[in-house]
Amino acid sequence: MKVMIVVTHLLGTGHLSRALTLGRAFDAAGHEVLMISGGRPAPHLNAGPLGWLQLPPLASDGVDFTRLLDDRGQEADASYLEARMVALRHALTEFAPDILITELFPFGRRSLSGEFLTLLEAAQDERHRPVVLSSIRDILAPPSKPAKAERAEEIVTRYYDAVLVHSDPQATRLEQSWPVSPALAAKLRYTGYVAPPPQEPHPKGLGEGEVLVSAGGGAVGGPLYRTALAAAALRPDLRWRLLVGGNDPDLLSELQAKAPANAAVDPARPDFRQMLTRAAASVSMCGYNTAMDLLQAGTPALLIPFDAGKEVEQSLRATSLAALPAIEVLRNADLTAEALAQALTRLIAEGPRRDSALKFDGATQSVAIATQMAKARI
Repeated sequence: MKVMIVVTHLLGTGHLSRALTLGRAFDAAGHEVLMISGGRPAPHLNAGPLGWLQLPPLASDGVDFTRLLDDRGQEADASYLEARMVALRHALTEFAPDILITELFPFGRRSLSGEFLTLLEAAQDERHRPVVLSSIRDILAPPSKPAKAERAEEIVTRYYDAVLVHSDPQATRLEQSWPVSPALAAKLRYTGYVAPPPQEPHPKGLGEGEVLVSAGGGAVGGPLYRTALAAAALRPDLRWRLLVGGNDPDLLSELQAKAPANAAVDPARPDFRQMLTRAAASVSMCGYNTAMDLLQAGTPALLIPFDAGKEVEQSLRATSLAALPAIEVLRNADLTAEALAQALTRLIAEGPRRDSALKFDGATQSVAIATQMAKARI
């Protein structure tokens, strides 16, 4: 079957990373996959054998997701947005998918409603209408107004066959962050968490015994990295490694210049998950993909959830995970070198977590659900 996955990451790269994991699962099952990315290029994420279409890229203006910036960093105008819609419609016609998946929409990306609705209307008009699915993570940004939830439900009812919820309902149900009516509940399909297979320890021993500090692939980790370097100076007995994502060479250079002798500062690495398996501890934000990595590895984890602007998703997730052993949450308002160092002392003493019973086969289950629905339509 042909599978089209449409994703636009606007700040970090977590949405794209999760969509790629889903795409690889379809590819491994023998399906032809076309990934359509509407965010800025993310060189550290490899699409591998998957088909790829890059739309004219967009990014949010920091945490202002209503102001979209083009590839020159200027506010995207109507012609720029129209070029994206034309490319989407053309891809739909040329590729003719059996399964169409939109990542996050209509539960988010409301600023891009025009292009998503154009795509969904075009899919309705296709001679061979694809199965249409929404792909969402465990926790959403709660709607600020009831009307937003009502509008999302209207769109789901009109255009979507089902909503893939990438969560283990034993741990997190959608109701914890989004109002779920009986009509919406009938559309939900819990898949388990979408995560790559667990990693073996790094073959070169990298990361072993280290405090690994990461902040995803976005451009919002500066304060966390700087505080971590100050904490490293307070704990010279620990080996620290900062893995700096994003595309800001000035930040990387600044951190490398300030790093004490017991701290290494590197660009983000594709072998991070292997490094994590035997790390002494992890210090990170709490995006979906980072949470999956930590849960699978069992690494003692200090979570500093991203909470700038009106963002609450990571705080909700971090709070739910804090009930597990060897996980602590430190709010940005309380983030100091001293607090970070003290939390690490407690976490490292507690040691790694044992295997959990949570389900991490969400990508495989998503493939099974989608293909079963598509076969039923033939």
